[in-house]
Amino acid sequence: MDPYDGFDEFVAARSAALSRTAFLLTGDHHLAQDLLQVALSRVADRWRRLRDAAPEAYARRIMVNELTSWRRRRRYHERPVEAVVEEPAPEDWPSAVIRRVVIGRALARLTPKQRAVLVLRFYEDLSEAATAEALGCSLGTVKSQTHQALSRLRVVAPELADFAREPGEVRA
Repeated sequence: MDPYDGFDEFVAARSAALSRTAFLLTGDHHLAQDLLQVALSRVADRWRRLRDAAPEAYARRIMVNELTSWRRRRRYHERPVEAVVEEPAPEDWPSAVIRRVVIGRALARLTPKQRAVLVLRFYEDLSEAATAEALGCSLGTVKSQTHQALSRLRVVAPELADFAREPGEVRA
């Protein structure tokens, strides 16, 4: 039996989603591709054990951990956004494209931990417990980081107020 049996199918099926997650975590296309390659190579190394388990969850965990390591080693440098330029959108742009740009700019203004929590919780649709496991932190940390990140989004991107509401929060 081939030890990589099913790995090509996994990569074909999930690499686009993992690539988007990597981009949302890093905010940079080139770093996202590097991060994805590291994650997929580590999944491949452990494919025998992972193929019947949760290879995608393992890949996400690798991406978060690797990004943390890059920051610690100073290989990865945050590029803070000085100011968000308010550019009027052409009338023919779909609102989804505009929203994606605004969300990307807003995510870039969060701390790396806050960005990771929001990406995993709301983009990847992971539970609080699964997010805590992926980040290697406590459930309370996920809850507090989510609250802080959503509060920060309300300040840096008030136009996203409907997206930044916490569950159960009533619109004023």
